[in-house]
Amino acid sequence: MGLVGVQGDGNGEMALSLGSKNKYKRMDSELSDDFEDDASHHHHQLERKKSTRKYVLACAIFASLNHVLLGYDVGVMSGAIIFIQEDLKITEVQEEVLVGILSIISLLGSLAGGRTSDVIGRKWTMAFAAIVFQIGAAIMTLASSFEVLMIGRVLAGVGIGFGVMIAPVYIAEISPTVDRGSLTSFPEIFINLGILLGYVSNYAFSGLSVHINWRVMLAVGILPSVFIGFALFIIPESPRWLVMQNRVEEARSVLLKTNENDKEVEERLSEIVAAAGISNGEKNEEKAVWRELLSPSPSLRRMLITGFGIQCFQQITGIDATVYYSPEIFHDAGIVNKSKLLAATVAVGVTKTAFILIATFLVDRVGRKPLLYVSTIGMTVCLFTLSISLAILGKGHLGVAMALLCVCGNVAFFSVGMGPVCWILTSEIFPLRLRAQASALGAVGNRVCSGFVAMSFLSLARTITVGGTFFLFSLFSALSVAFVDKLVPETKGKSLEQIELLFQNHNEWDGSEMELGDAQHLVHKA
Repeated sequence: MGLVGVQGDGNGEMALSLGSKNKYKRMDSELSDDFEDDASHHHHQLERKKSTRKYVLACAIFASLNHVLLGYDVGVMSGAIIFIQEDLKITEVQEEVLVGILSIISLLGSLAGGRTSDVIGRKWTMAFAAIVFQIGAAIMTLASSFEVLMIGRVLAGVGIGFGVMIAPVYIAEISPTVDRGSLTSFPEIFINLGILLGYVSNYAFSGLSVHINWRVMLAVGILPSVFIGFALFIIPESPRWLVMQNRVEEARSVLLKTNENDKEVEERLSEIVAAAGISNGEKNEEKAVWRELLSPSPSLRRMLITGFGIQCFQQITGIDATVYYSPEIFHDAGIVNKSKLLAATVAVGVTKTAFILIATFLVDRVGRKPLLYVSTIGMTVCLFTLSISLAILGKGHLGVAMALLCVCGNVAFFSVGMGPVCWILTSEIFPLRLRAQASALGAVGNRVCSGFVAMSFLSLARTITVGGTFFLFSLFSALSVAFVDKLVPETKGKSLEQIELLFQNHNEWDGSEMELGDAQHLVHKA
C-alpha cells in the first residue's frame, strides 16, 4: 500500500510537473503568436505605407505633366524667337506680342478652368488642357505667317491657363497632409524641367536651316501628350471633388489608396464632408461661388489677399523676363555669338531645375515661410546686383561673368521659394467649395502679370536700359519680402480644413508661423 501511495505521490508530482511545463508551453505559444501577429501587422503597415507613397507620387507626377508643356514653351520660345524673327521678318513689337500673348490669353483658360473643374472634375480638366495645348502647338509648328502663328499661340495659351491652375489644386486634394507641400511643388519642378528641355532643344536644333529649326523646336513640345493620355488611366479623381458631388464612397475608396491608415482616412473624410457642407445640408444654401468671392467675408478676404498677392509678386519680380529674354540679357552683357547665347541659357535652365529639387526636399521640413524669406531676399540682392553690373561694368568678360552669375542666382533663389511655394499656398488656403475658382483667380493674376512683363520688357529696356529694368524688378522683389512677412501664414503640417480655420482665427498666425530669424538659421544650416 505504502508503495502504491508513494507511486501515487510520485505520479502526482510528475503530473504537476508535466502540467506546469504544458502551462509554460501554452504561454510561450501565446506570446509567440502575439509577437508574430504584431510583426505581421507591422510588416503589413510598412507595405501599405510604401504602396501608398508610390501611388500618390505617381499621381503627382502624372498630374504635373501639363506643366512640362508650359515650361517647354517658355524655354523654347526664348531661342526660337531669334529664328522666327529672321524667318518671318517680324518686328520687335510683334516679337513682344508673340511672346507675351500666351500669358495674357492663358488667363481665359484659368478663369474657365475653375468652373470647368467643378463640373467635369479635376482629372478631365487636365485632359482638356493637354488637348487644347497640343492643337495650338501643332498649328504653331506648321505656321507660314505671323497671323497663323498667333492663332496657335492663342490656343496654346488657353490650354496652359487650364493646366496651371488645376494641377496644384488636384495634387493638394489627393495628398496626405505630411507630404502635401513637397508633392504640390511638383508642377513647378516640371515647369523647370520643361524650361530646361526647351533651352536644350534650342541649342540642339539651332544648326538647322532658319526655315526649319524653330518649327522642329516647337514640334518637340507635342510629345508629352502621349504620356498625359496614359496618365488618365492611372490617376483617380480628387476625393474632395467626389464629396462635392455627393459620391462619398468613391471618395473613401480614393482616400484608402492615398492615406496610410484607416483612422486617418475616416478623419480626412469627415473633415472634407463637413467642409463641403454635405453633412449639415448646407450645400444648396451656399451663396454662388463668384458672388461669395466678390463680396467676401473677413477670413476669405485675407485668403484672397494672400493668394492673389503672392501670385502677382511671383511674376512682377521679372522671372518670366529673365527666362524669355535671357539671350537678350546676355547679349547686352557682351555675348554676341548665337550658339554661346543659347549655351548660356542652358546653364540658367540647369540651375533653375536643380534648385527646385532643393525646395521639394525642404518645404515640408522647414515650412513655406522660411523658404519664402530666403527666396525673396536672395532675389532682391541678385536683381539689384544685375542691374548695377549691366549699368556700370558694360560689355566685357567681367560683365558677362557677373550677368551669368546674377541671372543664375536669381532663378536659383526663385526656385527655392517663390516658384513652388506660391502654387502650394494658393492650392491649400481656400475653402473646399471655393478652392478651384479662387485658385483660378490667383492664376489669372499670375498670368496677367506674366504677360504684362513679357510684353513690355523689350520696350522698357529700350527706354530705361536693361539695367534700369532689372533695378525696377529689384524694387518689386523688396516689396515682396514685406508682403511675405505681414500677410503669409505658415501652413506646414496642417490639413486643408485646419488652414481654413487658421484664416478665420487671424490671431493664431503668430503662433503658427516661423519668423525671419528662423529663415536666417535655415541659411546657416544649408
